[in-house]
Parts: sequence; C-alpha cells; structure tokens
Amino acid sequence: MRKSVLATALMVGEASTALAAGNPFIDVPAHHWAYDAVIQLAVDGVIEGYGDGTFHGYRDITRYEMAQMIAKALAKNPRGSDRATVDRLAAEFASELKSLGVKVDELERYEDRVVWNGKIEYTYASERVDPERTERKDRWNYNGYLFRLEPTAPINDHWSLLTRLDADVDMKDNGSTNVYMSRGYAEGDYDAFNVKVGKQALYTNESGLIFDVELSGASVAFGRKLNATLYAGRLSTWTVGGGIYGWHDSDDDPTSLQGINVEYDVERGLYGGAAYYHLKDDDLQSDNYSANAREDDADIWSLNAGYRFSPKALLWGSYADNTRADYENYSWQAALDLGNYGDNPEKGDWALWAGYRRYGTNVSFAASTDDVLIGTKGWFVGGAYAPLKNVGLAARYFNGEYINGGGDAEKLFGRVEFFF
Repeated sequence: MRKSVLATALMVGEASTALAAGNPFIDVPAHHWAYDAVIQLAVDGVIEGYGDGTFHGYRDITRYEMAQMIAKALAKNPRGSDRATVDRLAAEFASELKSLGVKVDELERYEDRVVWNGKIEYTYASERVDPERTERKDRWNYNGYLFRLEPTAPINDHWSLLTRLDADVDMKDNGSTNVYMSRGYAEGDYDAFNVKVGKQALYTNESGLIFDVELSGASVAFGRKLNATLYAGRLSTWTVGGGIYGWHDSDDDPTSLQGINVEYDVERGLYGGAAYYHLKDDDLQSDNYSANAREDDADIWSLNAGYRFSPKALLWGSYADNTRADYENYSWQAALDLGNYGDNPEKGDWALWAGYRRYGTNVSFAASTDDVLIGTKGWFVGGAYAPLKNVGLAARYFNGEYINGGGDAEKLFGRVEFFF
C-alpha cells in the first residue's frame, strides 16, 4: 500500500499544474494552519514539497496539491511529533487523499482519536566528589530504567490533549514506582499562536540552565522568527530549595512562578534572546541564600545566544543571574554541538558536544543535570549514536569542582533508548 501511495503522489506531482487549472476542490488560503504543519514536516525531512523541491511560497494552493504532499508523508510512516502532525493533516484532507487512491480504511489509523508514542530507556549514572567534602556523600550511583507512554488525542482542528505516563525501576533494589502522570495538558495551536493549559514541560531558552522540569499552569507563545512566551503557574514540591545546599523546609509547598521569554530564532545564522522569571517559595529563607535569611523571592534574568553554521553545527551559550540571592547567584554555560541525533532517530544519526558549565545552586534550581552537578563548575563532553532506527546510545562525562567549599566533582552518564 505504501508503494502505491507514493507512486500515485509522484504521478500527481508531475501533473500538478494541469490539475490545478480545473480541480474541483476549494483553494487552501495562505493563512491556513496546514501551511505551517507542512513546512515543519519539510524541515524534518518528511515532505519534499513539489517535484522541483520547493513550496512555491505562502501562496494559495489547491486542497488537491496539499493532499499530494500529505500522501508522500503517509508513505514514509513518520513517528513522534511528525506522526501527530501527519495524523492531523490526513484527517483534514481525507476526501482529497481518497481521490488520490489512498483507501479510506488505510486512513482510519491516521484518524484514530488517540496516537501513542513512547520509549524504554536504561540509564547508568555515577557521581563522585572529594571525600573530604562532608556535606555530601563521596559517591552516588544510579542503575535503572524508565518506561514512558505519550498519548496524544486530537479535540478539533486546533486543540489536542497530551499526556506523559512514566514508570521507573531502580535496579539496585528492583523497586518500582506505580505509573504516574508526569505531564497532562491541553494545547491549542493556531497560526503563530500557541497556548498550553495543565501540567506541561518547562524547558526555557537557556537550554536547561535554569529549568528542565514540569510547570502546572499555563503558557502562551506567539510570533515566528521573533517570538515571545509567557508562563504562569507552580513548580512541584521539592523543586526549589534555598541556600547553597538546596535546603527544604519539612512542610514544603509548591513554588509559584511567572516568567517571559523573548527570542529571535533562525534556521541558520545568529540567534538569541532574553528572559525574566519571578519565583516565590518560603524555602528560600536561608542564610546561604540571602544575607538576612528572610528573602523568599527569586528574580532571575537571563540571556542566551548562538550561531547555527548548519543544521548539524551549533555554537551557543547562556547566562542567568538571580538578583535576590547573595550566594551562588549566577550560572552560565557554553558549548559546541555537532550532529543530528534526536528523539526517534534514524539509523546512523549521531551527535557530539563539548563545553563548560557553571550551575549556581540559587539560580539553576531545576536545571538539566545529565552531565553536570548543581552547585559545581567544570568541563563536559558527550556523544550519541543510533545503530538502528529508533534505537539510541548516549554517553556524557563531567569533570570539575564545587563552587562553594571546594572539592572535586565528577559525573559519568550513559543511556540506551528504544523509541516507539
């Protein structure tokens, strides 16, 4: 079936000019949501556009022409977020696809109310610090795996429900948690406008320097190359702790958060942005957070910038400062990233990265920590490779020292991932 769909799409593509002159379908206006969806699929390599490899700009095209592109995407059987996009397009242009020879029963799986994705990952991590540093253990190891399901259910042309269900197992004691919902939110996606309501990912434009966690609340994003995102909600209990050792009160409450990101982004060339976040939590009242030990707010300002030499080469950095904190109140990182490895990798996809990180405890509250420890500074290297489609291997190494109190810090991290 896939071969027949692709063959039909290619034949129609060669005759698109002739068909457009007398086709019976209503034109697709240039502001229709399908344009951005098709462009994103093109960036991901799922759709090639017309026979000449172009998309003829943001002009009105026929629904028949749009269906040609979708038929090609169906034949590739994409996964992950690309599959969700193709599902939505296939449902919108079902009648046109049928006229191209794509049977309705073949399209039913693309019109399913729920699309399931996920992965199984095995992780090994080992952290080592100077034995003379009595504030922390001198060694910590983790050896376990995670099972993840990520169902997506469309509501209408613009709104969907998205959920992440996780269950992890520590192989040291073979203990397992119950399946828990780490994310669950509704998303509305419009032309140059996106809104999310519920428990969602909070990964901001500093690339993990401050946040790599979940936010329970709302976010609103608007714009294209120049864009802005507003955040408001709460971070879960135990996310934010005050002082250089991340102290928490025994009756910890969630942290309130409001923030804004502004970013100028391009596929190639120079990009950058700025952000501001306000957090409030009683746990910040510590004499290792502020000199008066009564401060319960955090005001974090950040800058980020980078240069994309190509889709496989990026030099970037980010900086953040908490103006309410008196100790370990700034963080920064810089790195060179090479390659094209990501979720649902193709066979042969790879990536290499290297750089320097300084993660101050009182600003990098919930940062990405695969190749660094909170409250440390030092160098890191890493790489990833996909020996098979949807199978990935990754390794990271960090070597540095603690910012406060001295003492060496080292981390080794390895992961095997199976996507579906």
